[in-house]
Amino acid sequence: MNVTLPAPDPVAKAMSDRLSQQIRMEIKQKGPISFSRFMTLALYAPELGYYRNPFQKFGKAGDFVTAPEVSHLYSYCLANQCAQVLTHLNGGDILEFGAGSGVMASDILIALQKINLLPKHYYILELSAHLKLLQRETIMQKIPACLDRVVWLERVPTEKINGIILANEVLDAMPVELFTWQNGPKNNLVDFKKNEFILNLSSEIDLKLQSQLEKYDIHFQNHYTSEINFMLEGWIKSISDMLASGLLLIADYGFARQEYYHPDRNMGTLMCHFNHHAHKNPLIYPGIQDITAHVDFTHIAEAGSQCDFEIVGFTDQGNFLLNCDLLTFANNPIDTTAHINQNQKIMQLTSPSEMGELFKMIALIKNINIDLLGFKNKNKLERL
Repeated sequence: MNVTLPAPDPVAKAMSDRLSQQIRMEIKQKGPISFSRFMTLALYAPELGYYRNPFQKFGKAGDFVTAPEVSHLYSYCLANQCAQVLTHLNGGDILEFGAGSGVMASDILIALQKINLLPKHYYILELSAHLKLLQRETIMQKIPACLDRVVWLERVPTEKINGIILANEVLDAMPVELFTWQNGPKNNLVDFKKNEFILNLSSEIDLKLQSQLEKYDIHFQNHYTSEINFMLEGWIKSISDMLASGLLLIADYGFARQEYYHPDRNMGTLMCHFNHHAHKNPLIYPGIQDITAHVDFTHIAEAGSQCDFEIVGFTDQGNFLLNCDLLTFANNPIDTTAHINQNQKIMQLTSPSEMGELFKMIALIKNINIDLLGFKNKNKLERL
């Protein structure tokens, strides 16, 4: 994929150069670093990483648009699913990982307020001080009466909660290892040569990678390149330890494992976003471009099953939204604000050629027995 990228803003470029220098110093001191370490620094280095610096990321002025920003209808449908669980639990809390601009949190609270089913607390786990301010401003603008219910966190709470955990486009930004199969899996390492970051294949087979991939029972051809997320199990366990009863709802783009590691997907799924340009070079512009990898939903199901979760739903975004009364919300809006091109936005959210099929929803429940509204057709669980 050859993409001509626009030149970055000089201020942003200067900040990216500072982060590049920090990464170069680590490589100079320790030698080539793993791709997951590079991705961690590029996205999460304090003050400089993509999700820690003050530059615009979301919406038309940023690098990409997420489903909650396409239309408020997406969040209203999520609220409908939350309302079902909150009713079943006789109340509870909602915790959202990485709330972005705060649009989804605001619209969920608007929808739940309308039906008198507000959570006791709406927790937002957010590392970025800049995004916390942006989220507070958004909530103050859209639903100020609910600001006192919103609690910002910097880590998973130690006290157990009952309710709903939301992770909307969170896992795709979790650092991954990049491997290439050469008579076994070898790590791609990041080095710095001739004034640029480069990838070099490790000389030895990575035994941790080999042990994990052997469990998948997939035959990889030589030169096959892909990713694996070793942080997922710990993340799922931390949520299980926190959630006494309720729902973990994950929304992201990705595939079940057999499709994720399909023979034709031999260059992996890594994708970068810069100023609404998608490309496949993660080594440029650290700190000012997003780096993502698609999600292996089978991996989520396996990790959840090992942490006392029951996997009760897996479907694509289009089906989930329709099951959660998308068309009812569209025909009977919660507010009377005019929404331009609403039908076009519904198509963007639900069409297989847009976001409707690539984006998936997976539901994990703990200590509750409930047929979830958004997952009326459970046949797709077999795909995991």
